[in-house]
Amino acid sequence: MGMDVLSEWKMRITQLTNRISIQVKLIGAYIFIILIPIILFSWYLFNEFYQNTIQDTLKKNQYALESEKATILSNIEIMERTAQLSIADREVINYLLSTRELDVLELIDFNTNTSSNLQRLMFSNPNILNVRLFTNNPSINEIWPVIFNEKRIEGRAWYKDVLAKKGTVWWEILKDEKDIIKRENTDMESTTTYVSLLWEIYYRSDTHVGIREVDMLINKFFQKAYSPNQDGQSHMLIVDRSGRIFTDTGSPFFKGMNLEQLRRDWEAPPHQRGSSFTFTIGNTPYLCLSTPIDQLGAHLLNVVSLENPVTQIKQTRNLFIAAAVVLIALLSVITYFLQSLILKKLHILRDSMKKVRRGDLNVQIDMDAGGEVGELAHHFRQMLKTLNELIVEAVNKKAATKEAELNALKNQIDAHFLYNTLENLKMLAEVEAQYTISDALTSLGALMRYSLKWSSDHVRLRDEIGHILNYIAIMNIRYDDKLELKLDIPEGYQEQEVLKMSLQPLVENAVKYGMNTDRARRDGIVILIRAWQKEDGMLIEVTDNGAGMSPEKLIELHEKIEMDDAHFYTKYGGYKPTGDNEGNGIGLRNVIGRIKMYYGHDYGIKVESKEGAYTRVMMKLPYLILSGGLSANEKNTYR
Repeated sequence: MGMDVLSEWKMRITQLTNRISIQVKLIGAYIFIILIPIILFSWYLFNEFYQNTIQDTLKKNQYALESEKATILSNIEIMERTAQLSIADREVINYLLSTRELDVLELIDFNTNTSSNLQRLMFSNPNILNVRLFTNNPSINEIWPVIFNEKRIEGRAWYKDVLAKKGTVWWEILKDEKDIIKRENTDMESTTTYVSLLWEIYYRSDTHVGIREVDMLINKFFQKAYSPNQDGQSHMLIVDRSGRIFTDTGSPFFKGMNLEQLRRDWEAPPHQRGSSFTFTIGNTPYLCLSTPIDQLGAHLLNVVSLENPVTQIKQTRNLFIAAAVVLIALLSVITYFLQSLILKKLHILRDSMKKVRRGDLNVQIDMDAGGEVGELAHHFRQMLKTLNELIVEAVNKKAATKEAELNALKNQIDAHFLYNTLENLKMLAEVEAQYTISDALTSLGALMRYSLKWSSDHVRLRDEIGHILNYIAIMNIRYDDKLELKLDIPEGYQEQEVLKMSLQPLVENAVKYGMNTDRARRDGIVILIRAWQKEDGMLIEVTDNGAGMSPEKLIELHEKIEMDDAHFYTKYGGYKPTGDNEGNGIGLRNVIGRIKMYYGHDYGIKVESKEGAYTRVMMKLPYLILSGGLSANEKNTYR
């Protein structure tokens, strides 16, 4: 089905192109030849331009990403150093490990000296929000805003994670975290988002003392992500270990952007150090660069809008395409006029041919142009000359044909004279009771009528079989009734179309060469003619049980009937048979040639033989029932 549709479209395209003038075809080919390289070159050029733009953008924003990461690592180092200094004073550890409640003077001294040092540690770096120490020691008092009871944080989600770290640092981004101070009015409790360093305090590496906490506001920790001073083409954000996104969502950069979709796009591919990928939200393409912050278990992302670079590339591409189209159109117009001048002589030749087609054979082509057009004009003049000569020759042949028809009429009169003479001889033989001679004369007359009356090259199989019956009847006089003809042809196949005189040479060969043995001359031979249908063809087989052929002679026969005419007549043209045993295969060649000429090369004759046993000749023809009736199988079915 697909091949039929393809063939139909191919035929339609061919018909359409055949109607187009050669000038239009040349212009189309010219445009095609120019357009294809332009398309390929522009595709390669703008693809390279796009890739270079992406690489430049990538390098520029990669530097900004690494710079921000360096700032973050610096904040991490500050917070870790602050956490270490918070318990570096021995008095702090002694207070946290105290097994008794301090009196008032001791508390005043601790608050004045040690606690003040802790507060100065916090105030020494303005980015530090809180420095807190939590302890579960019931013997000590809370000293705000540094030392608190550990029960205040036992309900926090990160508390168990800190204890599980066993004395190593745990980082947490605390979003909308409430103050640890319990207020009577919960509506007054403020919430803050900050990055928190949480570190369990151990005494002698096995005794839990408490938890130290160092906090920094998220906008101080991730400065670029929350900075209002942005270029409008890129923005940074943070994805923590839980997949939460932290950034300044009020930035115009994120207007209309679905951050949840961005997170899904980021999580889809594997992300390695320094990895990047592109994605599209709406109609805007983006480039995303990422780098890990291992301490926090988070990733820092730099999202870059590619709208301006891509827009510039598209504008340049459209300008290039417009210039190419204008250039091609201008060149096409120029080429059209140049071709009109070149094809002017060809148009003159075309108009002359139209005059000849209308019957004017005396056209004068006044053209002395050189090149191919001049050569065409010369050959056209010679063709007209030859055509006029052929017309004269045809007129002469027509006159000769009339004369031949008169001669044929004369020959026909002579043939009727022969038929009448044979009929008189037949009646004379019957009067004299010579019935054998009478039957022979009847068969001879039918044989002559069939051979001389050639109104068509095609006959029915029954007509050809009738002719063969007459031939066998005559040959039996010569061979003393030693020839037996058997027919195995269903009635429905009697109407099969065959070429006239195509079976008779096969039967004649069977008689001529089959009777060349003592056995055949003594016992006679049987000639069997069979017919059957195979697929879309008709097979007619002529078999005799006569002398047969040796393998060498069979090979030679096949060689004779298969080689081309020029080779055959060069090799066998002067060959004359010296006896009844020999022949040059001309009869079979003629039959095969006629079959292939009328029906095609898929049809013909095949010869099989075995010396002293048989010779079988199979003729393949197309299945054509001239009467339009039922075939043999159909007739047997409806009988």
